[in-house]
Amino acid sequence: MNTPLSWIKAYVPDLDVSDQEYTDAMTLSGTKVEGFERLDKNLEKIVVGRIDRIERHPDADKLIICQVNIGGETIQIVTGAPNVKEGDKVPVVLDGGKVAGGHDGSPLPENGVAIKKGKLRGIDSNGMLCSIEELGSSKEMYPDAPESGIYILPADAEEGADAIEVLGLRDSVFEYEITSNRVDCYSVIGIAREAAATFDKPFHPPVVTATGNDEDINSYLKVSVEDSHLCPRYCARMVKNIRLAPSPSWMQRRLAACGIRPINNIVDITNYVMEEYGQPMHAFDYDLLAGHEIIVKCAKDGDVFQTLDGQERKLDSTILMINDGEKEVGIAGIMGGENSKITDDVKTMVFESACFDGTNIRLSAKKVGLRTDASGKYEKGLDPNNAEEAVNRACQLIEELGAGEVVGGMIDIYPEKKTEKRIPFEPEKMNRLLGTDVSEETMLGYFKKLDLGYDADSREIIVPTFRQDLNCMADMAEEVARYYGYDKIPVTLPSGEATTGKLSYKLRVEEVAREVAEFCGFSQGMTYSFESPKVFDRLKLPEDSPLRKTVGILNPLGEDFSIMRTSPLHGMLNSLSTNYNRRNKNVRLYELANIYLPKSLPLTELPDERMQFTLGMYGDGDFYDMKGVVEEFFDKAGMHKKPHYSPEDKKSFLHPGRQADIVYDGVTVGYLGEIHPDVADNYKIGERTYVAVIDMPSMIPFTTFDRKYTGIAKYPAVSRDISMVVPKEVLVGQIEDVIEQRGGKLLESYQLFDIYEGAQILAGFKSVAYSITFRAKDHTLEDKEVGAVMNKILNGLQALGIELRA
Repeated sequence: MNTPLSWIKAYVPDLDVSDQEYTDAMTLSGTKVEGFERLDKNLEKIVVGRIDRIERHPDADKLIICQVNIGGETIQIVTGAPNVKEGDKVPVVLDGGKVAGGHDGSPLPENGVAIKKGKLRGIDSNGMLCSIEELGSSKEMYPDAPESGIYILPADAEEGADAIEVLGLRDSVFEYEITSNRVDCYSVIGIAREAAATFDKPFHPPVVTATGNDEDINSYLKVSVEDSHLCPRYCARMVKNIRLAPSPSWMQRRLAACGIRPINNIVDITNYVMEEYGQPMHAFDYDLLAGHEIIVKCAKDGDVFQTLDGQERKLDSTILMINDGEKEVGIAGIMGGENSKITDDVKTMVFESACFDGTNIRLSAKKVGLRTDASGKYEKGLDPNNAEEAVNRACQLIEELGAGEVVGGMIDIYPEKKTEKRIPFEPEKMNRLLGTDVSEETMLGYFKKLDLGYDADSREIIVPTFRQDLNCMADMAEEVARYYGYDKIPVTLPSGEATTGKLSYKLRVEEVAREVAEFCGFSQGMTYSFESPKVFDRLKLPEDSPLRKTVGILNPLGEDFSIMRTSPLHGMLNSLSTNYNRRNKNVRLYELANIYLPKSLPLTELPDERMQFTLGMYGDGDFYDMKGVVEEFFDKAGMHKKPHYSPEDKKSFLHPGRQADIVYDGVTVGYLGEIHPDVADNYKIGERTYVAVIDMPSMIPFTTFDRKYTGIAKYPAVSRDISMVVPKEVLVGQIEDVIEQRGGKLLESYQLFDIYEGAQILAGFKSVAYSITFRAKDHTLEDKEVGAVMNKILNGLQALGIELRA
């Protein structure tokens, strides 16, 4: 979006700032200025001169000698321009002045070209007459400039006046980066409103007056809209007795500064209103509209339409078209057709000012391979309430410029009117969000400058329809921040649980898992969440296993990535296999990753995503090393009760005699064991492999980071060793349960230090030995106290069929 500053000042007349001040302030208030270019760059000491007398150069056929009145004095200038005559007013650069460049069209030098008086073929020349190219401009901006020669100024220009001012080049063109949510700023009026608010100056938008004769447009034209969703509003006005002519210089200059080539008064008015209001417009030749009718409807699949640029465009049923009674005459919001274009013979025309669905326009422009200034604005989503004001402004300019006679009335198809939004005014929340202390009066002052209303009774901000970006309290807080000044907002500490600067409880437990695993020599791995259904066979899962019930991927990369995993083992065993086959010894890996368990099939809701802490290893280490890592993790996570290990739930992928579920406080929180030899073969792992999988959602409720300090024991401990003959079916865990239950408050610790099976032990039995430690906190233990506790323990063990070893 480019705008000349002079156009902005037309609506903010009190704006008196330098280009850099304007750039900085507008950028800080949210309307980012990418840069600016001065139109009078390198133009110095250039005045209006009147050629009073012209003589032939005595020594050069193509040179003439001009006596030029520059106001108060007459200077002599030698020139080769073929197009000047006595009485012409021309731009004259004086001795010591500068011009932007040469007239040959070459790139302009960075610092311009200095002009000094001198002699041409022996005749004194005290300056230079300027072409429009030497003034840094072109025929694009000054269509009346000659192809080759001096630019002729208006006859009423005063001698000696600033020629750059007369030409309108004392101006700067600013380039903005407008975000897509600020559709109102894709217009000069929108930028001017922002400038007025930024610099706290009065804003004077154009005053649109009523236009039109005593006739009724409805007697000339019929309009119907078949798809109001794609065209929520369609306004049409008519102009007859059109008189084509060049548009006035001020309009040409403004359009050229925005990068639009002036053509004639009618075309220029439509472009001018598009830039001024941000509302694209289109003009149809009324006499070329069959049936004098306009129908807005979608094209048919396979239709072909020739646009104004002469290209044929292939259409389909999603592209909205403007039609007359017989044919298509324009692609809505993109470009009109060759069959209804405005020509020099036009007598009556129809002005279209409509609002089209932005998404449809963007997709249609892509399909037909044509993106225009109009489609670029429509695709942002325009305000339908702007259409009427824009078309009335265009008709006002038609009358002011004498370009035709406006027919009375307007056809307006607007079935669902867009209304203003209301947002609760919550200054306390805004200040809390911003970390400021801005008063209510100051906030309301900012809103008033932006043309936002306020209902004091309901304490609501009334948001006009052109501000589509304002929808909630946070948006209003942003408006306050923009004009209060981002640079004035003090530094404050963030507040709220989400911004307290620490990990959530769940992430803290996961961090403990990483620390324990890495301390125990495990390296972190990362595996895919997408797997192949074939992994279930590799893991020897039964056909009826619930783990085979998976979430399928709608567009998988292939069968190997077609389902979401329900077990973390495949990824872990794959990684261990890769390491084994690359001859890496003593590998230990861990992973924290989700599995995905569907709640029902087919899916009716999101699956249950469960974080799994998976450990895998081969080489040095066995079942008990893995069990030690699990217990170390439980201890560091604040789970101080002893976990139990149940071998009852047989998992097909684990060795039948070397596996166990991990049970904590009656809840199964995971499992561990040696991988079944057949499964290890499936993964080409030639060593015993051990895994442990902990279900974090099941485990986390038992964790705590509360720690209670206990002092160093003051009294000595007493140890007792017992060696027992135990039936093989009795688990060590059952023995430890008895020790814990019957040891009471005096029990400090116990340690298994020997298990033996051999010839000295009866068949069906094993020898198990424990060291048990007792301590009292308030006195030294006596033998009888320890003996009483030991008797309780031995009685409990006897109930399991255990006897002391002789």
